[in-house]
Amino acid sequence: MSTHLADIPSLSPRQPSNGAQAAAAEHRRYRRMMGALLAAGVAAFAQLYAIQGVLPGLARELGIAPSSAALTVSAATSGLAVGVLLWAAVADRLGRLTSMRIAVSGSVLLGLATAAAPGLGSLLGIRFLMGLVVGGVPVLAVAYVYEQLSGARAAVAATVYISGTTVGGALGRLVAGPLGAWIGWRGALLGVGLVSLLSAAGFLLLAPGERRTRAGVRPRERQWSRIRLALSSWRLLALYLQAFLVTGSFVAVFNFLTFRLEAAPFLIPPALAALVFLSYFAGTLSSRLAGRWLTRWGFARTSILGLAAMLSGAAVLAVEELPAIIAGLLLFTAGNFMAHAAAVATVGASAGAEFRGQASALYNIAYYAGSSLLGWLLGVMFDGAGWRGMTLGIAGALAVVMVMNVAALNRRGG
Repeated sequence: MSTHLADIPSLSPRQPSNGAQAAAAEHRRYRRMMGALLAAGVAAFAQLYAIQGVLPGLARELGIAPSSAALTVSAATSGLAVGVLLWAAVADRLGRLTSMRIAVSGSVLLGLATAAAPGLGSLLGIRFLMGLVVGGVPVLAVAYVYEQLSGARAAVAATVYISGTTVGGALGRLVAGPLGAWIGWRGALLGVGLVSLLSAAGFLLLAPGERRTRAGVRPRERQWSRIRLALSSWRLLALYLQAFLVTGSFVAVFNFLTFRLEAAPFLIPPALAALVFLSYFAGTLSSRLAGRWLTRWGFARTSILGLAAMLSGAAVLAVEELPAIIAGLLLFTAGNFMAHAAAVATVGASAGAEFRGQASALYNIAYYAGSSLLGWLLGVMFDGAGWRGMTLGIAGALAVVMVMNVAALNRRGG
């Protein structure tokens, strides 16, 4: 049932039998898809995580603890975890691309609405709905790629989509942080919403149409049978657990680092503290590298390298010196997105064609459940035991994943 990414053929334009003209058209289609996936990642994820850039200001205005302010992140990622299976079912009726268009457009509108939320309760409600709609983007993007492309092109396109999410996440935080210091967190979220609106327009214009038509409504029983298939593989189950633990650890660092930097002994102004989110671009580079290394080394070796970088980065982040924090954050971020991109591509390659959409949905449920639940629990550790206490929790979670990957390497040889 599973496919080794090491066996994927080398990246080269597919050569249809009707010659060079068809090959050129195929290459243009591939390039358009790459651009569309980048735009979709920016449109959805700039808004999803922009609020991290203004959490300290939001907490001060509302008079709440850091872990309570971080619930605004958890509300959106909880909605996303709930929404992914719903979107998998919707896509079976409407098609992947149509569903992605609805999800991207709806997420932009709800993201703009968050700026007008009158209080914390309504803000959490709108953020949950936004996450519910955004859920259509990550779960459908990978399935769309693997239905329209094959071999190494599909693996690389999947990692390009992850690059788009890193660009979106970085832009959202970087725009929101300085704007929040200037015009408040509401104005900051509105500014990020306008960035997402432009990116959504790019996705709608660039995304190539689906080649394959769908056979209408599929029975609910077949939906559940495909979910059972997606839960029957130990390799896929390990990938779901990895998504939960790695993502929860990563989100916790970005939820609470600005609280640490704005407090003693650093006392960094909010607009400058937000610049730490520039480190997200290290993830853009590492996720692209993961696409290349997967075909050479396989999943386990690529993922282990990413996890080693995360563990090393977490240790360096615990040092009470600003240069060390910057270096540690770059290492931690690069490692996270390398491990994540490797896992995303491996889910797509390991799942059978019949249940690939459901496997992608379950991976994303685990991913965003980790962001919501583990990201918040680690924040409670931050409230009670400070940064080093939270670091111990992160190290424990990543150590579990490292052991799983080493075991996989020993069983399969990578």
